[in-house]
Amino acid sequence: MSFVKRLRWFFKDRWGSYVLAIGIMTLVSLLSTIPPNLIGRTVDNIRDGQLTSDGLTQTVLTLALLALFLYVMVYIWITTLFGNSALIEKVLRGKLLANLTRMTPAFFQRNSTGQLMALATNDVLAIGQTAGYGVMTLVNTLVGASVVIIMMISLVSYKLMIAALIPLPLLAVVISKLGNKVRTRFLDAQASFGKMNEHALESISGIRVIRSYVQENNDLVAFDHVTSEVMLKNKRVSILNAMFQPIISLIVGVSYSIGIGYGSYLVFQDEISLGQLISFNIYLGMLIWPMISFGEFINVLQRGSASADRLDSALTQNPDLQDSDKPVAVKVPSRIEMKQLTFTYPTASQPSLDNVSFQLERGQTLGIVGKTGSGKSTLLKQLLRQYPLDKDRLMIAGVPVEQITIDQMRRWIAYVPQEHLLLSKTIRENIALGKPNATSEEIARAVQMASFTEDIAQMPEGLETVVGENGVMLSGGQKQRLAIARALLVDSEILLLDDSLSAVDARTESRILHHIRLEREGKTTFITTHRLSAVSHADWILVLSEGRIIEEGTHEELMLFGGWYKEQWERQQMEASLEE
Repeated sequence: MSFVKRLRWFFKDRWGSYVLAIGIMTLVSLLSTIPPNLIGRTVDNIRDGQLTSDGLTQTVLTLALLALFLYVMVYIWITTLFGNSALIEKVLRGKLLANLTRMTPAFFQRNSTGQLMALATNDVLAIGQTAGYGVMTLVNTLVGASVVIIMMISLVSYKLMIAALIPLPLLAVVISKLGNKVRTRFLDAQASFGKMNEHALESISGIRVIRSYVQENNDLVAFDHVTSEVMLKNKRVSILNAMFQPIISLIVGVSYSIGIGYGSYLVFQDEISLGQLISFNIYLGMLIWPMISFGEFINVLQRGSASADRLDSALTQNPDLQDSDKPVAVKVPSRIEMKQLTFTYPTASQPSLDNVSFQLERGQTLGIVGKTGSGKSTLLKQLLRQYPLDKDRLMIAGVPVEQITIDQMRRWIAYVPQEHLLLSKTIRENIALGKPNATSEEIARAVQMASFTEDIAQMPEGLETVVGENGVMLSGGQKQRLAIARALLVDSEILLLDDSLSAVDARTESRILHHIRLEREGKTTFITTHRLSAVSHADWILVLSEGRIIEEGTHEELMLFGGWYKEQWERQQMEASLEE
């Protein structure tokens, strides 16, 4: 069974609780066969005129005490079994999130957000149901049916039992065929659910754009189409699910008919007593739930197996980047060197960086400028180790980055991307994301360096102001400065600013850069920008075009070259003077 194979690690770890639950369920099934026998004997005693007051009192007390004991036993196995169900959901969600945090951008290009959300919600829930409800139905089917059948044979009549159970093989055949179809349709329904999640995420995150282009109705129509597809595919699953119980009820009804008809004949032939016939019909009624359980088990198992396959395919994917078997320890990134590096994105046909080389000593600042799409951000991403690189193309302190652990590389770096991720928490919590134990003084210092102090002072609750979903309460410039404060608080060896000053005015930019130069003396900084004033102080400047370096040098040297850099500088200076 593929489901058991994929989750054997969990069953192995929790075997004790499963043994306890199954043992108690077996005991409950055995004890549940006592009341029908007592009822049958009581009926025979009434018929024969042998029922006494003491005997009836004893029977009633026995049934009452047995019911109370069974209640306690059922409570114990339900809490034990379904506790495991909740636990495996927790463990699997934790494993999925841990695995997602290890993945590189290429993984998320192959798997949409909607599909990953479906894994963490519907699929994990289906697996949890199989590990709890599925085990319960399986035990009820095997143990419950076996105990009842044994009681039928030993206390009533084997001939009546065989006759009444003739329709059961047909039940197994029908349920097996339905189960295979349920699995196929359930996989299809889960895929459509992932697409619906993806559409909802895009609509919510892009609601401002949708409204600005007056596309609300069109988006609603498109979403209605997606949800209709989800509804249709889930209805196809529900149709099959709805067929289980009627088929089981039909077969049980046939069994009842045979049991009552043939059982009455045996009573007339004096082969069984009336009390035995009543007991047999109660036992036959007790077989209804195991039969239903069998259908439910097949249904739940098919869903759980399909979900386990989907989840396992995500969990077994390894990151494109792996640490070296023999990593080299580097204490400080004293020098960063790129040697003729060429890089192409996994889904691209043309390289985004072509033969790029530079060398930067610790404490220096590298400015990277160029047209939109020239490869500035791509160059910074190489330091973040998001994609595999050719060997010996990027060196840190003379050691190739592939020989340095990924965690070590990322501990050195504070990164401020173009698109800022802000949590729906307070400003303080967003700034302290990389250093949760930061003191108030440290946060205040980082805020001051990012020229964000005055803005915070004007907010209703200061640092405790909640920024809303992805910083909806903040302007573009405020988002950038919050992200810069977050990076400066970490005080990392390497600071990457990816066009992080585009939404602030020139004076604010100048103050922030001044603070960075003073506070980060002796530490390395990379700045990509379209505004050349942000890198005029840099120790070295690269000018990129279509992934290649077309100019490089200091600000003064580039101005002497008279190329693209000088033209852009003069144009931007003229625009700035006109604005003033």
